[in-house]
Amino acid sequence: MNNNYELYKVFYWAAKTGSLSQAAKVLYLTQPSVSHAIKQLEDSFGIPLFHRNARGVVLTQEGSMLYSYIEQSQILISIAEEKMAALKNLESGELRIGGSDSLFKHYLLPYLESFHRKYPGIRLHLNHGTTPETISVLKEGKIDFGVVRMPIVDPQLQVRETFQLNDCFVAGEQFRELKNKVLSLEELLQQPIILFSRNSRVRMAITELFERYGYNLKPEIEVGSVDLLIEFARRGLGISYVTREFISKELSEGSLFEIKLDVELPPSQVGIIIKHSLPLSNAAARFIEMMS
Repeated sequence: MNNNYELYKVFYWAAKTGSLSQAAKVLYLTQPSVSHAIKQLEDSFGIPLFHRNARGVVLTQEGSMLYSYIEQSQILISIAEEKMAALKNLESGELRIGGSDSLFKHYLLPYLESFHRKYPGIRLHLNHGTTPETISVLKEGKIDFGVVRMPIVDPQLQVRETFQLNDCFVAGEQFRELKNKVLSLEELLQQPIILFSRNSRVRMAITELFERYGYNLKPEIEVGSVDLLIEFARRGLGISYVTREFISKELSEGSLFEIKLDVELPPSQVGIIIKHSLPLSNAAARFIEMMS
């Protein structure tokens, strides 16, 4: 037995209202259509579901049993429809984004704040990690999209470029004798270098740049966060490689200064990565729309 859901829907409203004509009004059907649907259902079970009287219809004992089950399913369907409407209207749901600590703090934070104020019912879940780690959790379906350093070449991913960042070497007051000098890479390597310790795109990019010029960039100090890169440089523990846009305050107040080099450090592009086979949630699509 495999009755159409619409038959049960007609049965539910006929039982709930006690009237075939009222059920027809609720469902925007004709009364003969409602009567036909009820008959189809009764014929499929081989038992009467309603007693007809002058005031309408009354459930039989068997009909009452069926109604007890159908009523529960209708309540669940109504709840599901309400939940789906809430998701569509961004009244509930979850937004899962992957990216580095520095990109969350210095770039994504204003967008996250604006999104949260506009859609307070959406739960925010931020997955912190390097670009390779973000790609990994994206492919596992643990985040909706990632915000990472480029370049990314992966057939499983869709990449949307967003904005450009510029990285540089910086130092604090303890290295003031270098402030007005232009250093060669060889001269720079004579100083204590501080780099991000994890396998990040920034670390790989600067290492590859030095290798192209024939040098091995081996840091004296490795740290686990961009904030520590900045703080160690401020305290005079070495020369850190950081993103210029993330230290505008320190550069303007003079607690850090940029080390000038005789070679140009290429800018890097930041992009949004989405898995091709993973459809974007309404919340993710709206957030990306806000960013662009």
